[in-house]
Formats: sequence, C-alpha cells, structure tokens
Amino acid sequence: MELAEEAKDEASQKEVEAQIKLVEKKLGAVEIEQMLSGEHDGNNAILTITPGAGGTESQDWAQMLLRMYLRWAQIRGFKAEVLDFQAGEEAGIKDATISVTGSYAYGYLKAEAGVHRLVRISPFDANKKRHTSFVSVFVYPEVEEDVAIDINPADLRIDVFRASGPGGQGVNTTDSAVRITHIPSKIVVQCQNERSQHKNKASAMKILKARLYELKKREEEEKLSSIHAAKKDIAWGSQIRSYVMHPYKMVKDHRTKHETSNVDDVMDGDLDSFIQAYLLWKK
Repeated sequence: MELAEEAKDEASQKEVEAQIKLVEKKLGAVEIEQMLSGEHDGNNAILTITPGAGGTESQDWAQMLLRMYLRWAQIRGFKAEVLDFQAGEEAGIKDATISVTGSYAYGYLKAEAGVHRLVRISPFDANKKRHTSFVSVFVYPEVEEDVAIDINPADLRIDVFRASGPGGQGVNTTDSAVRITHIPSKIVVQCQNERSQHKNKASAMKILKARLYELKKREEEEKLSSIHAAKKDIAWGSQIRSYVMHPYKMVKDHRTKHETSNVDDVMDGDLDSFIQAYLLWKK
C-alpha cells in the first residue's frame, strides 16, 4: 500500500485494497473457527421455528425466518433439509424443523437460539397498522450415533397421521407422518416431510435423541446449558434480536449490540456478521 501511494499508482492501490479485504475475510473465518471450540460446535444442527402469539402475522414471520435460514445454509454450502413443516391456515407456518448439515453447523447456528421480533406494517391488516410479532428459534446439536442415549420403547407413544400442507400427493394422501411423545420428559417431536413412514420415524427419533441429550446435559450441569441460555417466553422484552421494517429499517442484536440497516440482505441469509459478533461476545 505504501509503495502504491508513493508511486501514486491508483491501479495498484485498488488491487492492494481488494487483497486486504480478501485477507480480512479469511482471517475473520479463521478467527470464528478458533472460537468454535465447544463440545458440540462441530456437529450438524437441528433447528426448530415456532411462532408466538399473534396468529397469521406471527406465522408469516416464522416462514420468513425459515426462508432466511435456508438461504444462509445455501450460501454457506451447507445441506438443509426440512424435517417437519406445518402450514398456517391463512399464511405462514405453525411450526417447522430443519436439519443443517455442514462443518460447525451447530457452532454457528447456536447464535440464533432465542426470540426474534419483527416490527412492520402488516400485509394482513386492512388498516395498514404497524404490528409486532415474535417467533422462537430453538437450536440443538445433532447427536452422533455412538453417543449413548437410553430410550426405553415403553416410554414412547408413537402416532401416525396424514400429513398436512404442501408436500406432494404421496405425502398428503397416506398416513406417513409420525409423532413421537416421550412420556417421562413430555417432549413431543414429529416429522412429515418424507413419503415413507419409516423415514419420518427415523428423522423424528433423531430429533428426540438430540433433545433428550440436551436435557441430560442440562441436568448434569445443574443449570441451563448454552443451548438454551437464550430460551425465553415468546413475547415482548425477551427478544435476542429485532428486525424493524417500519418506520425505519434496522436489524439489531440486543446481546451484542451489532446492527445493520440492510434488512433485505439479512432476510436473504446474510447472517455471518451477526454470528461472528455473537461468538466474539460469548468469548
């Protein structure tokens, strides 16, 4: 840079500036990986999205977040698979669960666990009033097969039912969806994405195993684990991040204070700056 400035060589100066940005990006990635040293940070992730009170407005916000995470996974080159999707009556979703497969998927996505708040002019309000909606995101590490989780078949209630919502003729016309209730812990999981009841049961068991493992770790540590450190009521004052679309545009993380006015980019999956800020904040 000094040589380019001395020679007043604008072309070389621009080339160096481009190289500096590239190096900064690579160093940032290395810095993040150094912070991903938790026991399960290297695991794949299971992410569940649940709307709070607010009916159609919150359900639509839940679907917007689902798209955001699917786009983030695509940008990162991760594989994202929708395990369960319950469509809302008018719009949006009642509940959705996805698995994200990739290096350090859980380490990155644990930053997203908590309540997400949206402020906007509701497209469902004829009077065009401003609405506030809340959605809760839960993130679990996918548990490896060699981790011992004792699940007594007698403790399970397994129900099969006809899948609802979009998904293809085969999904909607057969009793392929599976719901598993773990009676002792009262944990309920379900999967209806596959046409095969067997595949749906296998996916539901994978989710149940992850949640039971998290519960076991939490009890062993005698306090809430980091997986649910941000888990709060899906309501006002409990949000980890706010997405404001009216009267101004801003996304702000209330833990790290990191913010941006590029709301559209964030909703298109540009989450890395928020994830990096969270990891630095936790460190």
